[in-house]
Amino acid sequence: MARMIRHEKTGPYRIEPEDFPVGKPMFICGCGISKNMPFCDGTHKACKSEEEGKVYRYDDGERTEIESD
Repeated sequence: MARMIRHEKTGPYRIEPEDFPVGKPMFICGCGISKNMPFCDGTHKACKSEEEGKVYRYDDGERTEIESD
């Protein structure tokens, strides 16, 4: 079953080594469209040109604006 999840962040969450013992910063997806969840794969770059107040759907790398009622 498909579901819509709202993500408002257009970039990753940076986790410092003291928060997670891997020795270097980790980046966790904040936009919701990474193909390597929960890790960031750079896909968030597609979110940079989104307009404030609009809702978008991403499907196989294609962005579609969702019309509001």
